[in-house]
Amino acid sequence: MKAIVVVDENWNIGKDGGLLVHLSGDLKYFKERTIGKTIVIGRKTLESFPGAKPLPGRPNLVLTRNPEYRPEGVQVFNSREQLMEHLGTDTENVFICGGENIYRQFIEDCDTVYVTKIYATYPADRSFPNLDERDDMEVTWSSDVQEEKGIRYQFFEYTRK
Repeated sequence: MKAIVVVDENWNIGKDGGLLVHLSGDLKYFKERTIGKTIVIGRKTLESFPGAKPLPGRPNLVLTRNPEYRPEGVQVFNSREQLMEHLGTDTENVFICGGENIYRQFIEDCDTVYVTKIYATYPADRSFPNLDERDDMEVTWSSDVQEEKGIRYQFFEYTRK
């Protein structure tokens, strides 16, 4: 399994149900990495997408505790165990895509994490585990620094040691 996330300098990921900032370069990177792959998201993440609709070109699996939640175009699971049973052992093309609770439930299952680091800080109410403080993850690739709308950011690939 893999995860993909955009974080600020404090490893924050969101505020009030949305991203901290919208960067077209990061959204393009997200699409390139996940298109044709299975994405796992929470209910609130799905509802933050344009029109609260699933992302096209990839199966959208939604994990929620609400057994009544059944939006069109996604598969819904009510427990981590149910979702893992559905996925089976072939999780190479599965991306964990948020939000905070979903990341925390699956981070230990991910062998690769794609992180977009924004070189700024924002008010936030959701965060991601700081991979730089972990002994079991290391940076194995990084892009050049990008800049958009006066915001500097960089793509990183972390791999489990």
